[in-house]
Amino acid sequence: MARILIVDDSPFTRHLLGMIVKMGGHEVAGEAEDGSEAFKQYKTLRPDIVTLDWMMPHKSGEAVLKKIIQFHPYAKAIMITGWANKSIEERVLKAGAKAFLEKSNVQKELLQVIDQVMAD
Repeated sequence: MARILIVDDSPFTRHLLGMIVKMGGHEVAGEAEDGSEAFKQYKTLRPDIVTLDWMMPHKSGEAVLKKIIQFHPYAKAIMITGWANKSIEERVLKAGAKAFLEKSNVQKELLQVIDQVMAD
């Protein structure tokens, strides 16, 4: 079981991700709705995995990822976006994300990706 911090500016998406996480037997350690709150929550909660929306107010998911990796180099992050393209994927993986998911595929792929990331 993994403790997961869910970060997305959409309440609907946070709820959906939380339901998927719980259905997979994992725990939602917390939620954040923007990049600034995400880093604060990460430092406080120290989750096993953080899911990050790529495009958010105040700080992008990519900026938060870099800050988290600076704080904790072995952090496990999954970047999730509706704005997927190869360039974004390459950048966030290079920045330290363990996986990259498109929101359109999240329902069928998130639990599999969580298991893969936890196995690393």
